[in-house]
Amino acid sequence: MANGDNKRRTAHIISHTHWDREWYLPYEKHHVRLIALMDTLMDTLEKDTEYRSFYLDGQTIIIEDYLQVRPDQRERLEKWIREGRIHIGPWYVLQDAFLTSSEANVRNLQIGHQDAAHYDTIAKVGYFPDTFGNIGQAPQLMRQAGIDNAVFGRGVKPTGFNNEVADSAYESSFSELIWEGPDGSRVLGILFANWYSNGNEVPVDEAEAKEYWDRKLADAGKYASTGQLLFMNGCDHQPIQTDLPEAIRTARKLYPDTDFVHSNFTDYLASLQSALDTDLSVVRGELRSQRTDGWSTLVNTASARVYLKQMNQVGQTMLEKVAEPLAAFAHAAGKAQYPHHLLNYAWKTLMQNHPHDSICGCSVDEVHREMITRFDKSRHVAETIVDDSKLSLASAVDTSGFERFGRDALPFVVFNTTGWSHSGVVEVELDVARVYFRDGIGFNEMTRMMKAVDVTGRTLVDSDGKAVSHTMADLGLQFGYDLPDDKFRQPYWARRVKLTFEASVAPAIGLQAYAWVLDAASTVSEASLLTGPRAMGNAQLGVEIAEDGTLAVTDFASGRTYRDLLIYENTGDIGNEYMYKQPDGVPALTTKGLAAEIRVIEDNAYRASFEIVHHWSIPASADELFEQEKQEAVYYPYRKAGRSKELVPLTIRTVVSLERSGRGVGIRTTFNNQAKDHRVRALFPTDLAASVHRADAIFEVAVRDNEPAAEWENPSNAQHQQAFADVSDGAQGLAIANKGLNEYEVLRDGRNTIAVTLLRSVAELGDWGVFPTPEAQCLGEHTAELLILPHQADGTADGAFAAAYQFQTPWTAVQTGVHGGTLAPAHAFLAWEGEGVAFSSAKIAGATGDLMLRWFNLRPEAASLSVQPNVETAASVYKSDVLERTVEAVTPSGEAAAAFAAKLGPCEIFTAGVALK
Repeated sequence: MANGDNKRRTAHIISHTHWDREWYLPYEKHHVRLIALMDTLMDTLEKDTEYRSFYLDGQTIIIEDYLQVRPDQRERLEKWIREGRIHIGPWYVLQDAFLTSSEANVRNLQIGHQDAAHYDTIAKVGYFPDTFGNIGQAPQLMRQAGIDNAVFGRGVKPTGFNNEVADSAYESSFSELIWEGPDGSRVLGILFANWYSNGNEVPVDEAEAKEYWDRKLADAGKYASTGQLLFMNGCDHQPIQTDLPEAIRTARKLYPDTDFVHSNFTDYLASLQSALDTDLSVVRGELRSQRTDGWSTLVNTASARVYLKQMNQVGQTMLEKVAEPLAAFAHAAGKAQYPHHLLNYAWKTLMQNHPHDSICGCSVDEVHREMITRFDKSRHVAETIVDDSKLSLASAVDTSGFERFGRDALPFVVFNTTGWSHSGVVEVELDVARVYFRDGIGFNEMTRMMKAVDVTGRTLVDSDGKAVSHTMADLGLQFGYDLPDDKFRQPYWARRVKLTFEASVAPAIGLQAYAWVLDAASTVSEASLLTGPRAMGNAQLGVEIAEDGTLAVTDFASGRTYRDLLIYENTGDIGNEYMYKQPDGVPALTTKGLAAEIRVIEDNAYRASFEIVHHWSIPASADELFEQEKQEAVYYPYRKAGRSKELVPLTIRTVVSLERSGRGVGIRTTFNNQAKDHRVRALFPTDLAASVHRADAIFEVAVRDNEPAAEWENPSNAQHQQAFADVSDGAQGLAIANKGLNEYEVLRDGRNTIAVTLLRSVAELGDWGVFPTPEAQCLGEHTAELLILPHQADGTADGAFAAAYQFQTPWTAVQTGVHGGTLAPAHAFLAWEGEGVAFSSAKIAGATGDLMLRWFNLRPEAASLSVQPNVETAASVYKSDVLERTVEAVTPSGEAAAAFAAKLGPCEIFTAGVALK
């Protein structure tokens, strides 16, 4: 204890249970235990007034889970919460913040606060007890949510087997520290220096209590900066210690110089703040255990069961980047009510997959099977919202300009829901003709009529009537149905086609109308993008494919060529779902020099594509020793197993594509994995001289060292990413964007190679016991999508990072009719400018009905933002926060009432509220 050695000390004992909803048991087995725990808790509170309070692990979902089975206990539970005996919030779930999107982290806070509002109380605790590393923007998020602290267990101190905390130095002098985000926001950080179970199972017996408290008081005092000592009375799924008041009475008797109190975080933090009289260390940015040996960071959960991360990326994107903005602008345009209830349900269902032991893929197989169902459920709701919103908006688009092409014109609307104008290849399905069952035509006659429809002699035109190059695939006879709001379902037969074309400069957060018309004369011809037997190019990039399938990509703006891109690497993995371990002395295998089959599969005006096929053989599994080491729970850094001599085929099919207006080179990799205990990565040598690199993280582009700290012993230095990883020398750079591939590493190979993990196959959960997870071997078909993005400078100013963000979001399209409307056929719902600023979200606030818009500053220096909402119902604007509360009024700039300009601080997360009439 740094100060206060001669002062009276206080032992704050906070009762809790860290409740992983699912982990080493399936959800429902944990759920049954939760019911018993909550019943016991409320019985204890009722019987013993000295059992003061209980912290419900910072997540309101526990209330939902309990009341789902015990609705009869609602009134009783509400009583204890309102009386301050059970403390709830601030989160909905305890997520893994690195593996869930920026907006998902915000929705988690919003829904946690929303659910707690029913009880008129919430614990303002920045609670991150077991997050696998902590995001750099957590201090700013906490401050915007009115929270001035962060309580965490990982990121600055070594942990090992069964979460044992190493007794060693770390970045702070004390367990209390100042944590500063990249924007300068600061919170009081509380590290569980002796874990969140350091006050667990307090003895009642005097002799046992003396031995217990001698050790516990010394351990806590060793790191504490004051005499206010924190003891967490609970652990993972820990039952209630019902005799704690008696145990506290024993402690008071044994240690009259110490105040033992059954405390809570509010009281503990207030006491700590009052007692602080020394300068605390300042820890800045991400907390990823950078100053540890690197063996227990749990970072490789980013690549455990990659399929879960990919499903999560699809689900998050569909909600925050498509469903919410389309629904918001349909509402603002007066075309539909905003579906708060459905979006809330979809987010909650998705976030039930976001707890750290769930999204990290580090649980038993049954857990992750159930996650797939939740992903599907959430996505189905989101897709329904998208379908309704795009139909509502399309009905308001003025497509009357297509009347000049005759009554057979088939208009459709393409939506760009990204924050930047966008050019790219779009696919849309159109019904050329329909016949409804209600029309009374015979069944055979209906199908004959649709098969006879002529789909030739048409061309695609934009809203100006200009012909657009496209390809048409005749999908033939198709069954469909409408579900009207006021009638029974309406089935039909249709003749359907699929059009593929490049949408050119679709407005940001906007729409563009097109039509497929009978006008064979309006054709357009553009040159092929192929430039050689194994080469292609557009105005910005040139691509050449070597015999081994590697790429040479030339950035015409700089003249620089990046060579040997897209080498596949395979290594053994004798780790577990938490951590990767390459067998000692067993080198990596690569496709460098392995001849590939290469052929053109697409050659049209808007895109060229090559197929590259590698026929590869890799070891079938680890060797026989591995089974023994797993069964004996040998700690993975000490395992000696190698790789099997038996080989199995690994055929990798890669489609490399370049769009006419494309900023990057698209990569789509598919393979059928039949091997176990291994890892597959894609390698992209940058050959750029740089000591740091950048990676997309939560509301920031994090800057990270290429070379780990001196304490780092693990040969691997894998990291988390969201949308991209990037290496730049200040003049040129290379970013690799991804969809749901959350693990990368910048190799210390002399080439600053960006290695992106495509698959990791492992056999066990790991951590504190023996839990086989055969499905974590991820046998079967896999697909990965990447985008190679050369750029100038740091990737922000020239739009490369914006292109990486756009890569995440699909185009949305819908067929409509020829009609008038209030929206122009090329319309942006929101016009904004801000160099170095990224658009993040558009939604409607539940409490106010206001349009909420969010951006974040990608750079560590100030930025300017100007905004013009193109919504007739916009009335006024104000600065808000992540909880959608009013911070301050914003002075309008321009003629429109809701137009405004703002100065964003370094790395600031900026939210604006637009009040609607």
